[in-house]
Amino acid sequence: MSGFDKVVDSYEQAMAGLEDNMTVIAGGFGLCGIPENLIAEIKRKQTKGLTVVSNNCGVDGFGLGVLLPNRQIKKIVASYVGENAEFERQMMAGELEVELTPQGTLAEKMRAGGAGIPAFYTATGVGTPVAEGKDERQFNGRDYILEESITGDFAIVKAWKADRYGNLIFRQTARNFNPLAATAGKITVVEVEEIVEPGELNPDEIHTPGIYVNRLIQGTFEKRIEQRTIRPTPADLAAGE
Repeated sequence: MSGFDKVVDSYEQAMAGLEDNMTVIAGGFGLCGIPENLIAEIKRKQTKGLTVVSNNCGVDGFGLGVLLPNRQIKKIVASYVGENAEFERQMMAGELEVELTPQGTLAEKMRAGGAGIPAFYTATGVGTPVAEGKDERQFNGRDYILEESITGDFAIVKAWKADRYGNLIFRQTARNFNPLAATAGKITVVEVEEIVEPGELNPDEIHTPGIYVNRLIQGTFEKRIEQRTIRPTPADLAAGE
């Protein structure tokens, strides 16, 4: 293959160069579309002192949550605590630095970082603790606060399908933060369910062009559901369940 080929053969190769005290931006929302095997490789490497930027921190024992028991995460920038008791415990005990960020603001911080925009003004958070210590200005009679963009040493991303050049397609809601995260890493590593040859993807269906991708690996995924709720069947209703 040509020099544009991004495929690596192992997760060890995929996360080569990750060192203590780096910043990692992770795609995913809840447990949907998380790069679960790349996270598992970070756990295996026992990299410490990480700043992690993600919508949330997985759950106890899965996703980014696997990095908490061994104190691999020093700081997390996230939108909510979610279904993660250890995350909550460490935050409340002052053992983990947490920067809670409005969800849309967090998404824009990633997008702006990937676009080379150092900061932006938003009305979200005005008059709340989110605004503390931040520059405030008025535009057209409305108050806004200045938010700095985010970039990371690594971005870890989960996609559905890719070609060997790193052009990515995401599937439905698993798209979430992944395209934004992919643009914001100095090294962007993507794991996918399927890799095809260049030219096999419809250019109109590509969500993230390969120019943003440094490494690509094909994996298999557990795809846990964070909260599974189902509608009762007619038989359940008839039985009074």
